[in-house]
Amino acid sequence: MLGNEGEKIRHLLVIQDLEGERTVPLQETTYSLGRHPANTIVLASRSVSMQHAILLRVTVPETDQYGFQIIDGNYKGKASTNGLFVNGIKCFSHNLRNGDIIAFGSNKAQAKYYAVSDISEQGFSESGDVEDLSGFLSDQASPTYPFQTLAIDPNFEAATKSALARLASFPELIPNPIVEMDFEGTVTYLNPAATLKFPKLREVGTQHPILTGLLSGVNNLEKKSFVREVEVGAEVFEQSVLYLPESDLIRTFIIRDITEQKQATAELRQRDRLLQAVAEAANYLLREINYETGIHRALAVLGEAAKVDRAYLFQNHPHPVTGEIAVSLQFEWTHPSIKSTHHHWQNQLYEASGLARWYSVLSSGESINGLTQNFPVTEQEFLIRDGIKSLLLVPFHLENEFWGYLGLADCTFERHWSTHEESTLLTMAASIIGTRQRQLVEEKIRYQALHDVLTGLPNRVLFNELLSKTVPNATRNGESLAVIFLDLDRFKVINDTLGHTLGDQLLQSVAQRLNDSLRGGDTIARWGGDEFTILLPRVNDIEEVTLVAYRILQALEDAFYLQEHELYVTASLGIALLDNNSPDAETLIQHADAALYYAKDKGRNNYQFYSVSLSAKNPELLSLEKSLRYALERKEFTVYYQPRVKIATEEITGTEALLRWQHPEMGLIAPSVFIPLAEESGLIVPIGEWVLRTACSQNKTWQDAGLPPITIAVNLSLKQFRQPKLLETIAEVLEQTGLEPRFLELEITESTAVEDLDFTRKVLKDLQQMGVSISIDDFGTGYSSLSRLQHLPCHNLKIDKSFIQDLTQDVKVAYIIKAIVGMGHSLGFKLTAEGVEKQEELEFLKSIDCDDVQGFLFYRPVSAKLATEILESKRPTL
Repeated sequence: MLGNEGEKIRHLLVIQDLEGERTVPLQETTYSLGRHPANTIVLASRSVSMQHAILLRVTVPETDQYGFQIIDGNYKGKASTNGLFVNGIKCFSHNLRNGDIIAFGSNKAQAKYYAVSDISEQGFSESGDVEDLSGFLSDQASPTYPFQTLAIDPNFEAATKSALARLASFPELIPNPIVEMDFEGTVTYLNPAATLKFPKLREVGTQHPILTGLLSGVNNLEKKSFVREVEVGAEVFEQSVLYLPESDLIRTFIIRDITEQKQATAELRQRDRLLQAVAEAANYLLREINYETGIHRALAVLGEAAKVDRAYLFQNHPHPVTGEIAVSLQFEWTHPSIKSTHHHWQNQLYEASGLARWYSVLSSGESINGLTQNFPVTEQEFLIRDGIKSLLLVPFHLENEFWGYLGLADCTFERHWSTHEESTLLTMAASIIGTRQRQLVEEKIRYQALHDVLTGLPNRVLFNELLSKTVPNATRNGESLAVIFLDLDRFKVINDTLGHTLGDQLLQSVAQRLNDSLRGGDTIARWGGDEFTILLPRVNDIEEVTLVAYRILQALEDAFYLQEHELYVTASLGIALLDNNSPDAETLIQHADAALYYAKDKGRNNYQFYSVSLSAKNPELLSLEKSLRYALERKEFTVYYQPRVKIATEEITGTEALLRWQHPEMGLIAPSVFIPLAEESGLIVPIGEWVLRTACSQNKTWQDAGLPPITIAVNLSLKQFRQPKLLETIAEVLEQTGLEPRFLELEITESTAVEDLDFTRKVLKDLQQMGVSISIDDFGTGYSSLSRLQHLPCHNLKIDKSFIQDLTQDVKVAYIIKAIVGMGHSLGFKLTAEGVEKQEELEFLKSIDCDDVQGFLFYRPVSAKLATEILESKRPTL
């Protein structure tokens, strides 16, 4: 029921959407609801239309109270996308009652309407806080908090339909003109805004632009609403029209004044047309190889788009007689109705022609534009002679010099040039300058594209071009040729120790010596880095090639004196001859490259010819060898860590550092594949040192993080173990990383240990004195015995995983392992079993008192990050 006469009723809308719940006191006459930020009430949900609904205040008949009606859609009459639902029923409009639940397309955006009397007296704040209201509404049934229902009697339904037809009091309040006309053409209603905007509308009636053509739609009521544009004098409006046959009414609503928008649209169209012309012209300039053809087409496109009579390009140059600065018309486009005046603008001296102002303004980077009648008299004479009524000029600057200017002229109208036209002309000028620069630097670019910037030698691209042309000629003439692939030995050491600047200077000097050592007609190119390729055409016998190769090696024998450094460089050369085995350019280079690696394997500083026997080597393996040389430099290596576990307590006592190679193209390369290649090439020494340094640094990082100290085990290859500076390198790494020697354990294989027992004993003794632990890895796979190893200062024996794999299948293996453990303990060794993957294996090793295990049963090799997490999980709790 309604409250008592005069009792104040408050109207509230409690919104629930993706942003939560909020309360909106309804105090205005109209509200728009939707997703767009311009709405009075913004609803946060994708299911809500940009403007989903309108909320109108309507007067309750025969009372001084009012209620609210909600209407689906926007002010133009366009319905929402997902519909309006009140209490679960879809509707176009609805007179809201207390407690009505409104859904805007889905349950993600809802509202509940309340009509409440005396809220303020019940303690609800005017701000409409959600907390206050929810507390109040939770007690709505209580007589202490009367919750009034806005009652609507049966007669009000018809009244509200009428109110909807006339929008009740809404038209009187809004600033937009609203006009109503009956189906006879009589104006029945004007709101105040319409009366003010169109004062003669009643007098003019259906002849007024606002009403013109509306009666013709009466007979076709399939389309009851539409939006159109109407012009009233110089103004343009967007008008919404709604036919209401049930009320015998045609209602029009002026949505907005779009005069400025229409003008802006016209300007935008012109601007877009100009921008499109510039883009099209730029495309011509880029595509056309012929510079002049490109300029002519570009000017034609620009002139037509700008709707001018002339478009032309002027270029500055020295006068052919006096040498003074002059200007000439180089290119011109004219409208078909205009005659060309090309001959008027040749070799014009700025001073003598009265165009000194043009030179001053344009050379400073400014534009010249305006009506001819406003130009100085001397300039007018030039322009009037060509029938020009208005002119726009913009300058060209090429490499910071005033090169010329681009112009548009109108010979038909006194045209005022817009900023869009000026900016378009400047953009076009920039495109033309770019084309001009391209023309000037094409040869330079061609040279740079085919030559090495550092040495000035041909680069790989030019070498391939020359070789591809030379091979067919040699084949046709029955001649041979040779390709030499040259690589400087250990050049990376110079770069790393003395810096790339000195390294670059050395490469320049090397390139000069190599070039001087060749015959006339030979070509040397820088292939990349410290690699060079050499083409020897017209080879009659192999002795010629041998002589050139010898001269190259000899040319590098003398020292290079650079920045007070005395440097020596050697090179390895691979040579391939054009024959049946190397019949084309690509194969020649591949075979020369293969021979190069053969030369490196032979000890460097020599040359080797390709032979068919080298082809037996897997091409992928050759490629892998080459990649391996750069893997360390390119940071493709990483170190994984596999924890070692004490069997009795299952605590981690140490971890082994294991090298991994992530090739950028081949993926993860197995250690069994690349380690032998590294051994064979000698790269294992720098790679092994990197692993040692990385592992020690990681162990120190763990200790600094407060983790329990453990040993880190690093494998030493045979070449590493036998290098003269091993002890010096290890001491340096320990000092630089700060790791105490007792936390480093070095592993050598059984075969490495017994190859030269005297040498091994001396090295291991020195390592022991340093404080480093020693392990014999892969024990049981070699030909040694425990009795031979007992004289070596070792601490740990690692039983090879091949024994563990056969442990549960062959009882003899179990006896062997038991014997190894027993004898090892008696000799003072600590025993570690590798490759433990099964529980029964662990149980057996535990039963024979084996000390430690390593294997997948506990941990796989993992990255440093995961290893850190494992060690963190094992940290003792306080």
